[in-house]
Amino acid sequence: MPGVTRAHVYVSGRVQGVWFRESCREQAHAARVGGWVRNLADGRVEAVFDGAEAAVERMVSWCHEGPAQALVDAVEVHREAPMGEPGFHVR
Repeated sequence: MPGVTRAHVYVSGRVQGVWFRESCREQAHAARVGGWVRNLADGRVEAVFDGAEAAVERMVSWCHEGPAQALVDAVEVHREAPMGEPGFHVR
């Protein structure tokens, strides 16, 4: 589908215990992006954003900052084929 994309991101830094996942969910709902977000055992946050290209890019950009309490060191982005994720949720 033209104009639709999917980004699979890994965010490292101080990103757990700072409301990153819940803030990400709120941002994704506002952007009308599907997908999910979860904490990883190694301290990173993993997320998938699926939807309109501009909205997905906005979410990837948001991950570079995160919520006010976060301190993002790096964001690794992998592009994937869109899957039409219904809604956005915290895993």
